[in-house]
Amino acid sequence: MKTSDFFYDLPPELIAQTPIQNRSASRLLVCARDGSSIKDTVFSSLVDYLQKGDVLVRNTTRVLPARLFGKREGSGGSMEFLLLKRLDGDNWEALVRPGRRAKTGLKFHVSDELSITILGSTQSGERIVRLAYDGVFEEILDRVGQMPLPPYITQRLDDSERYQTVYAQEAGSAAAPTAGLHFTQELLEEIHKKGVEIVDVLLHVGLGTFRPVSAKLLEDHHMHSEYYEVNEAAANAINNARKNGGRVFAVGTTSCRVLESVADKGGIINPQAGWTDIFITPGYQFKAVDALITNFHLPESTLLMLVSALSSREDMLNAYRHAVREKYRFFSFGDAMLIV
Repeated sequence: MKTSDFFYDLPPELIAQTPIQNRSASRLLVCARDGSSIKDTVFSSLVDYLQKGDVLVRNTTRVLPARLFGKREGSGGSMEFLLLKRLDGDNWEALVRPGRRAKTGLKFHVSDELSITILGSTQSGERIVRLAYDGVFEEILDRVGQMPLPPYITQRLDDSERYQTVYAQEAGSAAAPTAGLHFTQELLEEIHKKGVEIVDVLLHVGLGTFRPVSAKLLEDHHMHSEYYEVNEAAANAINNARKNGGRVFAVGTTSCRVLESVADKGGIINPQAGWTDIFITPGYQFKAVDALITNFHLPESTLLMLVSALSSREDMLNAYRHAVREKYRFFSFGDAMLIV
């Protein structure tokens, strides 16, 4: 298939710039997997589509305040760093700006507590950097780092916790698993009381998630890799639910990619940790996920291709056209979709 097959027109004013006050008051577009129906509702009504015995699988990653600004040792020139993923020890893969000035060997001071040295470059143009710091790394980042909002969000975020899910735990992501931003503790308690088990997995989200596909053909696109973990308790809960007729609802494309990465051909979830570069496109046969809660994604993105695989390209583009007509809010701080 061609990348251009996944293009749609989006008026810029529909790109949500700020989160709404009540997370679960966002809108929800419910789409049948077979394309037979679409329905406009609100996110809090998600509980009505879940049944006793189902499992809700969520990604508990937490976004690092990984946007850093440094001054070059000696000259004082400015450099912006965005930490993407830890490689080993204190070595990270990072985006830098301006890239032409990011020469190997240069050292930049972010604060009295933190400095960054450029070690080299990756094949795709990112930099390998080494961090040197005095103290607890996460605490230093909280003091000197900024939240790495996507480039299509141009307004200031007053409360950085609004770019975290209410259940975020382990820091390591360069971007939020945004489908989870709609959940409140109250809604999660209501879902639990209905007899739905809530299961935690982990995938640290990389910025490759948001990058447009540059290849003209899908088969020529190289998917980025992201670190994941599925523990034994999570695997057992999901396997038991499916064995007893329950459905698996994945919260977001990140949870979906984790489950499809660790499931065997029979749909059995195996506890494991590692890196996944799974690229899900139309024609893919899902092994573990029955329903998906997701936001509205960028044109020609790998995420739009994934949701099109769960339904169909034609049905998804039709649903997106409906969302544009009805003035849904798009992207990270926007409204949500349930494909079931």
